[in-house]
Amino acid sequence: MANWKDRVALGVPRVAVIVHDLCMVWAAWTGLHLLRYALRSEPSPLSPWSAETALVLIAQGLVFWRVGLYRGIWRFASVPDLINILKACLAGLVAIFVGLFLYNRMDQVSRTVLLLYPFVLTALLGMPRLLYRVWKDHQRSKAEQGGMRVLILGAGQAGEALVRDLRRTGAYQPVGFLDDAANLRGSYLQGVPVLGRVADVERIAPETAAALLVIAMPQLDAAAMREVVAACERTGLPFRRVPRLDDLLEGRSLPGELKEVAIEDLLGRKPVTPDWKAIRGWLGGRSVLVTGAGGSIGSELCRQCARHGAHQIAMVEIDELALSRMQAELRRDFPQVRCVPVLGDCGDPAVIRHAISRSQPEAVFHAAAYKQVPLLEFQLREAVRNNVLATETVIRECQDAGIGSFVLISTDKAVDPVNVLGATKRLAEMVCQAQSGKTSTRAVTVRFGNVLDSAGSVVPLFREQIRNGGPVTVTDPEVTRYFMTIPEACQLILQAAAMGSQDAVYTLDMGEPVAIKLLAEQMIRLAGKQPERDIAIVYTGLRPGEKLHETLFHADERYRPTAHPKILQAEARAVAAERILTASQRLREAVARYDLEVMAAQLRDAVPEFVPAEVVAAPAVASDSATVVAFPARSSRNS
Repeated sequence: MANWKDRVALGVPRVAVIVHDLCMVWAAWTGLHLLRYALRSEPSPLSPWSAETALVLIAQGLVFWRVGLYRGIWRFASVPDLINILKACLAGLVAIFVGLFLYNRMDQVSRTVLLLYPFVLTALLGMPRLLYRVWKDHQRSKAEQGGMRVLILGAGQAGEALVRDLRRTGAYQPVGFLDDAANLRGSYLQGVPVLGRVADVERIAPETAAALLVIAMPQLDAAAMREVVAACERTGLPFRRVPRLDDLLEGRSLPGELKEVAIEDLLGRKPVTPDWKAIRGWLGGRSVLVTGAGGSIGSELCRQCARHGAHQIAMVEIDELALSRMQAELRRDFPQVRCVPVLGDCGDPAVIRHAISRSQPEAVFHAAAYKQVPLLEFQLREAVRNNVLATETVIRECQDAGIGSFVLISTDKAVDPVNVLGATKRLAEMVCQAQSGKTSTRAVTVRFGNVLDSAGSVVPLFREQIRNGGPVTVTDPEVTRYFMTIPEACQLILQAAAMGSQDAVYTLDMGEPVAIKLLAEQMIRLAGKQPERDIAIVYTGLRPGEKLHETLFHADERYRPTAHPKILQAEARAVAAERILTASQRLREAVARYDLEVMAAQLRDAVPEFVPAEVVAAPAVASDSATVVAFPARSSRNS
């Protein structure tokens, strides 16, 4: 019964529109003939109801149906709909001409009527639609009077689309635009005035009684966004932004959705434009395996692989809740992708062997790792077991199975390690290098720094501290870190994997280092509070294993540009394969005995550049004495 009611509810309006349009066809055809002969003071030889008129109605009606005129909605009638009507009327004229010519050789049909018919009919069909929209808009504008008053920053295409979206909801009332383009000053967009420059928001917002500011400039770079945000903060009003195009395309935002300004919008990260053709060409139709699939990087890698053509994804994860959540997400969002969940420790050869046998992957992304610097300083055994020995286990199983590509997710802390995390990840790189060349498996290492909002990073920590009223804890006023977003990092990982050659070590362009103190201050402001007034910032000192500044390249690693401007390839430092494999075997034996002294000695011996932070005189000396080079400027890369 419900289906019958639904059909009636859908069918009655459509039938009414069809009847209306056919009445307009009849009125245009007969009216033009009556007018034509009335001007000559002659009676019209054509009857209003005749076979010729019926043929006109049938021909024009079939054309209307064929061009999809009845799929449009009067409520949203616009210029494209009017153009579509004109095309349908012109096509109908052709159909009518052919039909009448075959029927009676166009006997008694005025050529003037044929010429005027499509334009008159377009007006008769378009005017009711536009009047209906004006009426509905008027009703909505009356309802908007009680909606939240919104001042929009940016009078471009995004601003114009935003006005339409806001009006469609009925909960908002756009009261004005602000834009720096001088030629727009005093003009109207969708009936909303352009009131001044963006910098004038502090003065204009009170004059318009705005209750919300919306930044409709999705292409702003980070520096310009910081200026706009600062201007919005001075008003004391809440502010939001429209989503960027890549957020819409990647499904992270919905059209018309208003998003809070996030810290990644202000950190100087320019949008990444991967070579999607190359990525899909390499990934399309493949089966891949991801270790640590429930973690920040591993889960996003699963999403990216599913989005860009992988037909099967095997997920190895030790956390049952994270694995269950990721499996449910992939099945919901990517039903065409086959998921192979494997619960277990990737350091267990049987687990990896089982995952490989079930999924037959052509590429493996090894994202599983322990990454918390202060914690790992006192958990040496688990750091060695999970970061080094598990990596060796996974790459050996990949080689035994003849898998084409193995991608190790490394870190900038492996460049010049002063902590257990950096030393174990550096040794993992060396193990991969020592193992490579034995089979056809292609080993690729990708290094990058911190990712925003990853588990355990400072961003969610600061967010929680701000939510609790502070204080926000920063280790040192001078400490800096490299940051990038999780989707950006994973896109570049896929890009590097697609272009990777044997023994390749890739470093991602992390942009400029960010001062953690400034990061904390900006996050406090984004929460609508003032640093040191509403939320205190407390400096706790560097934690075990931490240093003031991270670096991306070691001086002994020559680097060169790749096909992608945000990825550089480092020439891997030479390693003695037998020595590394012997060290890993001794580490495995020490792990089995839980012999921390042997593990520490073997780690120092295997990674000569590992200088633990506690033996360095001061953090400043550590940063000054490191033999490292900075990520090159783009100008130097072209030389």
